Amino acid sequence: MMHKYKLYKTLFTLFCSLAWVMPLFAQTGEDAAKAAHMAWFKDAKLGIFIHWGIYAVDGIDESWSFYNGYLSYEDYMKQLNGFTAEHYDPEAWAGLVRESGAKYTVLTTKHHDGVALWDTGLSDLNVVDKTPAGRDLVGPFVSAAREQDLKVGLYFSLLDWSDPNYPNFTRTKKRYEQDAEKWDRFVHFNFGQLRELSTRYRPDLYWFDGDWEQSAEKWKAKALRDSLLHWNPKVIINSRLQGYGDYATPEQGVPVVRPKEDYWELCMTMNDSWGYQHNDHAYKSLNEIIRIFVECISMGGNLLLDIGPKADGTIPEEQQAILKGLGRWTKKHQDAIYGTRSGMPLGHYYGPSTLSKDKTILYLFVPHRPNGPLVIKGLKNKVNRIWVVGNGTKLQHRIVGKPYWSSVPGLCYIDVPEDVLDPEVTVLAVLLDGPMELYREDGQVIESN
Repeated sequence: MMHKYKLYKTLFTLFCSLAWVMPLFAQTGEDAAKAAHMAWFKDAKLGIFIHWGIYAVDGIDESWSFYNGYLSYEDYMKQLNGFTAEHYDPEAWAGLVRESGAKYTVLTTKHHDGVALWDTGLSDLNVVDKTPAGRDLVGPFVSAAREQDLKVGLYFSLLDWSDPNYPNFTRTKKRYEQDAEKWDRFVHFNFGQLRELSTRYRPDLYWFDGDWEQSAEKWKAKALRDSLLHWNPKVIINSRLQGYGDYATPEQGVPVVRPKEDYWELCMTMNDSWGYQHNDHAYKSLNEIIRIFVECISMGGNLLLDIGPKADGTIPEEQQAILKGLGRWTKKHQDAIYGTRSGMPLGHYYGPSTLSKDKTILYLFVPHRPNGPLVIKGLKNKVNRIWVVGNGTKLQHRIVGKPYWSSVPGLCYIDVPEDVLDPEVTVLAVLLDGPMELYREDGQVIESN
């Protein structure tokens, strides 16, 4: 009996151990699956957002201008008559996006105003039926983008302030408070339009917006996610689906510290407007945009930089110039951008940095003209060599303040000659003797000498 008791006790202990360990294996499997699913997004680093719609006709806030009462809904919708898209050249758009160095692009298929840029069969509020453009504007761009080897994202507003079955209309006016039948019709409409987009264009990514007005339960967010993945198992979904997305989407403000999420993307305008506004001349400089981009990738994120074409389909010259300037810089420094991971934590280097996937090459971004040598602190690795990315010039370095008795790394000083500096942001590559190791302790006191 004693032997049986010991056997039962051993089996029970083993069962309890497995019950505790198995969820860890499951979690590891889920993490690996998500990493594979998100791999292209993690490596892409740069995307171009395109806000295009009838709001470009008068150059006013997209959808918000009537919602906030800046003008009447009727006056806002008069812009339908001026949306011509007569100079729309999707091949040129896609070529410019590619030239910028972006690896993906996201087009607004329907903003909060409910105007669809494709020939939806579920509503006549679309550019085919209601504007002089008279044709599908989504399909040609999707095809052109894929010809340029770009991943394609489609922006879609979950809310629709024009739909008679949607409860909210403007900030001060609602269509109804509770009407289950109307709400069910709207949810069916939403699913139907997304089915159209999914089956026709098979996007690589969905960029949802407007989820704040309803709960996940009301949107049927889980069922919607399941449907999207059924229509396209490889699609990636942004965070604005009430908790059922794949990555975070901070907006406009650059994070000061690295976001907690493994996958994130800052969406940001070139000036102060998403869509084209002829009175908005507050463009960020190319240098400012590159430095913001570098901050994002140094923290493991992406930048989704926005452009707003005019109603006739032309892209403003200021925006073209920024994209082309960005392209010069990204092409020169591609090794330090694509496929990299977040670099050193703050304090080890006074600037942004990234790491190669194998963590053996550290890339240092130099946004200023150095007043003396650059310094790296707390680097345990031996530095094999240092060179200027896109230039090839090898640089000298020296280790200072490393007593033989201490395990605390010395300071690595790097001299950067004036003639190797990039006009915007210079990048240095530091080849290490193995995966990067950093000293993060408090320091040492001499105990024997």
